[in-house]
Amino acid sequence: MPQNARALVVRELGGPFTLEDIIVDDIRPDEALVKIEASGICRTDLHCAAGHRPVQVPAIFGHEGSCAGTVLQVGEQITDIQPGDKVLLSYSICRVCKQCRSGNRAYCERILALNFSGKREDGSSPLSLPDGQALFSNFFGQSSFSDIAVVNGTSLVKVAADTPLQLFASLGCSMQTGVGAIFNTLDVQPGSTVAVFGVGSLGLYAIMACKLRQAKNVIAIDIQPSRLTLASELGATATIDSSQGDVAEEIRKICGPSGIERALDCSGVAEIIETMIESLGTRGKACSVGSNAPGTRISIDVHKHFVRGTQYVGSHQGDSDPHEMAPMLLKGYSLGRLPLEKITTAYKVEDFQRAFDDVQSGKTVKAILTWN
Repeated sequence: MPQNARALVVRELGGPFTLEDIIVDDIRPDEALVKIEASGICRTDLHCAAGHRPVQVPAIFGHEGSCAGTVLQVGEQITDIQPGDKVLLSYSICRVCKQCRSGNRAYCERILALNFSGKREDGSSPLSLPDGQALFSNFFGQSSFSDIAVVNGTSLVKVAADTPLQLFASLGCSMQTGVGAIFNTLDVQPGSTVAVFGVGSLGLYAIMACKLRQAKNVIAIDIQPSRLTLASELGATATIDSSQGDVAEEIRKICGPSGIERALDCSGVAEIIETMIESLGTRGKACSVGSNAPGTRISIDVHKHFVRGTQYVGSHQGDSDPHEMAPMLLKGYSLGRLPLEKITTAYKVEDFQRAFDDVQSGKTVKAILTWN
């Protein structure tokens, strides 16, 4: 039977979030009904709510959800999750396309339709307002800015009963993206030199990953002194305030005239991406994970690019499979090698506006909304 829930609703693009009652539909065979304990706030949620992405309203966003032993119900097609399991939530995939079948689930050929269409595959929405109006939902297969969520089966990641969900709620997007870009996309090796452009939550997760991979030089670049200080605490060996001069030149001063071996952009800003590529040394590799508006373009000196053999690639979700990433990160945390508590701040859902404001201002690195 349909049931009531509370959710953060956006009724107008660029308008406020409001905490409202909604109606949750019965689940389908490939879905689960879960009670959300915590949901990370990602800038992608805020960009969509502001109308910077092709979405519709009224809408419920949220794509970093976690559930503590409160999987309430599972559809008959879901066999690896049971009611009562503890789960994290991540992005949704089709399982049957060439990319999914070859192990590249982050590049599912239906990734946009399944995660950004705001509806199920049959065109229905599992969520509605009390007056019956359908909500843009199913965001990343979950729309977890709600105390009860209808979740696509491919978005469920079962984790151990002792998993600290408030710290790991962001696994589903920003954590696995930042870590995965270092581990998978750039494949940073011991002794490498790495530059991370933008040290918000994505960049700081990447800094932690560089330390885990025993990189020799880890350079954090940002305009906020407090973020650079935190990056140093988490493993950066050098910092650059990008508002104070020529970043590429400063990198060469640290690494030598040959430039950097690996570089990661977490900003999505075209000018910063161009600087990152210019900073690469011979056969260096750069990667973008920062969200930007569709249609963003950059300029590359093609002659330098092929003469030096440099590479510039994109990385969705850090090329990560959350089912593989979760146990690896949980082990790193249990060994004291992932100090997630240093960048995570929990807010009760009733304080959601303060949480959003703190994320936008930079006061908080990774905000987590708690629903209990």
